[in-house]
Amino acid sequence: MQLEQFLEHSAAAHPDKIAIICGDRRLTYAEIESQCNRLAHGLIAEGVQRGDRVGVYLENTVEAVLSVGAILKAGAVVMMVHPTPTSNKLSFVLNNSRAAALILPRRKVRTLVDVWNETPHLKSVVTVGVEPEPAVDSPNGKSFVALDDLLIRHANDSRPPRKRCIDIDLAALNYTSGSTGNPKGVLLTHLNMVSVATSITTYLENRFDDIVLNVLPLSFGYGLHQVLLAFKVGGTVVLERGFTYPHAVLETVVRERVTGLPLVPTMLALLLQMDLSLYDFSHLRYVTNAAAALPVEHIRQLRQTLPHVTIFSMYGLTECTRVTYLPPDQIDIRPASVGRGMLNEEVYVVDDQGCRLGADEVGELVVRGANVMNGYWELPDETAKRLKPGPLPNELQLHTGDLFRTDDEGYLYFVGRKDDIIKCRGEKIAPREVENVLCNHPAVAEAAVIGIPDAILGQSIKAVVTLRPNTEVSERDLLRHCAANLEDLMVPQVVEIRESLPKTGNGKINKRELAGVTES
Repeated sequence: MQLEQFLEHSAAAHPDKIAIICGDRRLTYAEIESQCNRLAHGLIAEGVQRGDRVGVYLENTVEAVLSVGAILKAGAVVMMVHPTPTSNKLSFVLNNSRAAALILPRRKVRTLVDVWNETPHLKSVVTVGVEPEPAVDSPNGKSFVALDDLLIRHANDSRPPRKRCIDIDLAALNYTSGSTGNPKGVLLTHLNMVSVATSITTYLENRFDDIVLNVLPLSFGYGLHQVLLAFKVGGTVVLERGFTYPHAVLETVVRERVTGLPLVPTMLALLLQMDLSLYDFSHLRYVTNAAAALPVEHIRQLRQTLPHVTIFSMYGLTECTRVTYLPPDQIDIRPASVGRGMLNEEVYVVDDQGCRLGADEVGELVVRGANVMNGYWELPDETAKRLKPGPLPNELQLHTGDLFRTDDEGYLYFVGRKDDIIKCRGEKIAPREVENVLCNHPAVAEAAVIGIPDAILGQSIKAVVTLRPNTEVSERDLLRHCAANLEDLMVPQVVEIRESLPKTGNGKINKRELAGVTES
């Protein structure tokens, strides 16, 4: 089965059902299916071929959903790009993937002119929205077209040919920062993503009448899957562009009679600071959490405030989307657990030699299942570090790089990460990227970036630097430097200037000491 068939089957079964709500726009399954087909024909006419990577550089909008559906229908590969990366990162992702096309807001075209000249494989730039003045001239050697024009030109709303795609073909290329700070493209097939959606909709017991509100970026796998899950069961997705105004989001939950609310810990922390008794949550059936473990105290408060709402604590990572969930009847018994492996999957904890560990022993979590990625895009060495031979002949299993333990009944508890990746606002931050930017400042000699516990952010980003001789700079100046050169979510919350940084015996900066961790 291919991923786009979720939409096609629901459109055939429930053509008049509302599929997407976004602001004042409400589109039925029939309308979404028709526009995805037309846009797919348009992309094909623009030269997009089977297996081509197509970037989607959009916020949570109807056009982003149409783009995903159209790319899949064209036999191409969806490559979601966070809507606020630096131009350098966007250029890297487009070049590394050799993307054939990019869909982005027209208002951003002028600021990204330099990117077009640095992306020789890019054939087509598709813009969304209307500007009072033309943004820029057509990029050299590239087609430059408005998405609305493609929909008008290609009025054929029949499905394009299947392009001979099968379930082991690539459906998505998701870039994530690794411990080195270099973005890595995670290869996810139709089989990977269909398997994940099947498992999740099974344990969430998703239904035709579900209305799910999604404030998570569609560039985040957790966010994109809210659309895919709804399309699989014929439900409705309410798209919000963010969580900047929690009161407005909750008003939407009430107005649209939302039944499912996916969150990350930072969002829940903010919600619990509000008076939730002012809102009618009688229609809300479940809340999900992923990205990082929920604090036990936050679970307790949510249970007290909304006792009728089912809470699903989950764990996942980009390399396999979702791994575990805690059955709701266990939330009061073992609230610190992220559960067990989901349907059609085996998970267990191993030591450094790959031997399975018993209860209460800490080791690396290993995942076997159809949800496991095919590897990293053109990074065989990095792939081999994560996909290693399993217990059965000729199979590979995912070594997550995350440390877990189990209790006597096999429930999993997240302990920490083997590397120093920081989890801030539900996103993974590679310290090396921030350190590189800090070290580019002429006054900075050394820089170390660590994550420190934060009740709202999960972890906040702290940078500690030393200065070059005879230079002066303030912490505020360094924060401004970071803000000018990094995505918003990667800018440190704190910068500290020191005379020296602690070092290990081999001369490396001792981040454990910086974080206040004592060696046992």
